[in-house]
Amino acid sequence: MHFPAFDDFYQRILFLLPFAANLRSNEFDYKTPESWQVKYPQCGGPDQSPIAISRRKVIPINLHPLLFGLYDEPFDDLVTVRNTGHTVDFMVPATIYGVKPFVTGGLLRDCYEAEEVHFHWGSSGKKGSEHVINGRRHDLEMHIVHRNNKYLTLKEALNYSDGVTVLAVLFKVVRAGPMFYQPGLNEVFNSLLHLSDFNSSYTVPERFTLGSLLGNLDRGNFYTYKGSLTTPPCSPVVQWHVFAEVLRISDKELPKFFQLHDKWGNKLLKNFRPLQSQENRLIFHRQPFIPLQQEPLQELIWL
Repeated sequence: MHFPAFDDFYQRILFLLPFAANLRSNEFDYKTPESWQVKYPQCGGPDQSPIAISRRKVIPINLHPLLFGLYDEPFDDLVTVRNTGHTVDFMVPATIYGVKPFVTGGLLRDCYEAEEVHFHWGSSGKKGSEHVINGRRHDLEMHIVHRNNKYLTLKEALNYSDGVTVLAVLFKVVRAGPMFYQPGLNEVFNSLLHLSDFNSSYTVPERFTLGSLLGNLDRGNFYTYKGSLTTPPCSPVVQWHVFAEVLRISDKELPKFFQLHDKWGNKLLKNFRPLQSQENRLIFHRQPFIPLQQEPLQELIWL
């Protein structure tokens, strides 16, 4: 007997298998990123990230703000941070309402659930953000990866042009001044002391919110463009949101990243991809509307 439904199911599985194998692969390094395209052809294709963003060359756009759903609600579980050999990351758990935080709005037509958070950094002598804004590379960059919730998994979403959106937050080190109240970030930074070895993990002792990673960031001021993952398989399916404001962190936090090791026992340093060509892509800049200050009423009355 012939069952068309089973045929459709197996065709979909066969379509996803090669991609799934690539996604699980850990065989790349940051010493020779130009060779990624040999094993991962999309890394040599169009619409790659990261890019340099110049405020003089972007297109101002009047957009609705991003909506941060459940971003400020506590997670229902403790977060486990791990050293993957390429970065430190953690999977985003559901909130106390049983649903993961999500974003929508702006140029996004769908709802995107938060999947994972990871970081990119440099070394003691080289700044390590992936995106460059107005000619400046910063000390650290955080990516919050979201999956379009009309796809069942992140692996599936990476096969579709509207599959993923990533929020990128850049950080600069401040060597003096008061401590910064960033409870979520502080939990992650403190976990780094337990993650020196490749494949090690640490469960943070306190629950926090995804929004606490953003501190007092101006969430309405961002650049957005169409790009890719910045690691293999470099799928060009990402709507990027790079926040214009750069957050400050203490100079005591960044060196914690420099003590991590990769799978070969080497220091895990400079885990950022080189800048990619902007090509003919449009980069939009969304800012909150600031009304012009009105003159006092009495000055407008002719006596």
